[in-house]
Amino acid sequence: MTTASIPVAPAPRKLKLRPKTGWQALDFAELWHYRELLWILAKRDIQVRYKQTVLGILWAVIQPFAQMIIFTLLFANNGFPTDGIKPPIFYFSGSICWLLFATSLGNSGNSLVNNQNLITKVYFPRLVMPIASCVTGFVDFAISLVLLVALMAWYHVVPTATIFFLPLFVALALLASLSVGLWLSALNVQYRDVRYVLTFVVQFWFFATPVIYPASMLKKHWEKVLVSLNPMSGVVEGFRWSLFGRSAPSFMIIVSVIIISILLAGGLFYFRRMEKTFADFV
Repeated sequence: MTTASIPVAPAPRKLKLRPKTGWQALDFAELWHYRELLWILAKRDIQVRYKQTVLGILWAVIQPFAQMIIFTLLFANNGFPTDGIKPPIFYFSGSICWLLFATSLGNSGNSLVNNQNLITKVYFPRLVMPIASCVTGFVDFAISLVLLVALMAWYHVVPTATIFFLPLFVALALLASLSVGLWLSALNVQYRDVRYVLTFVVQFWFFATPVIYPASMLKKHWEKVLVSLNPMSGVVEGFRWSLFGRSAPSFMIIVSVIIISILLAGGLFYFRRMEKTFADFV
């Protein structure tokens, strides 16, 4: 047999995988493809949260219930205004709306760092993690909402037709936490002290939000404008309005929707741009 008749195998082709450069648009089709992973991660976080706990799901109502008692004793008995709403219901409703935001923000802000082993081993759209982390906060909120309904029945408070807008403000609270959480989660991968800054920011943010006071008590124009720039102000005020039907803070709600939309769009693009570096820094 001659050498010319021996078949020669083609040289193996080399395939190089490189991350895309520049600003990348969000791939909704890919995100939808990994929807099952999102629910698996969310289910895992919920199970870990309540696993081997003495009180179980009661932890979801202890914090807002304790805040309600403290705020009622400190402020209601000293003539603090509550917009004509029973003080316990006023404080409890504001607390559960705020805790939905604060819990979801903390979970999403630390989601990448808490799942660093998964990031370095398996490919999937990293956006799944901060989104899944927000589900845990929603479960706590849903449990607390049941107690709020019981309190409203106890004080004979009947919701008005505005109750149908309640899911809108719940969604806005989740989007607000996700919009800020996207920025913080991406920064937290590279700068680990962001988690400590996050704790301080949430504490300061609480007092800048009308949780223990109504926005109607602000009389000066610059005070109203300054509080309206806080995206959670319109969410908390709108949440109470949907429950109790008091005067709607239209301007504040519109400003909150605009700011949340801007933060969310910017957070998605920034997260997408930094996504290729997560495995290197985490």
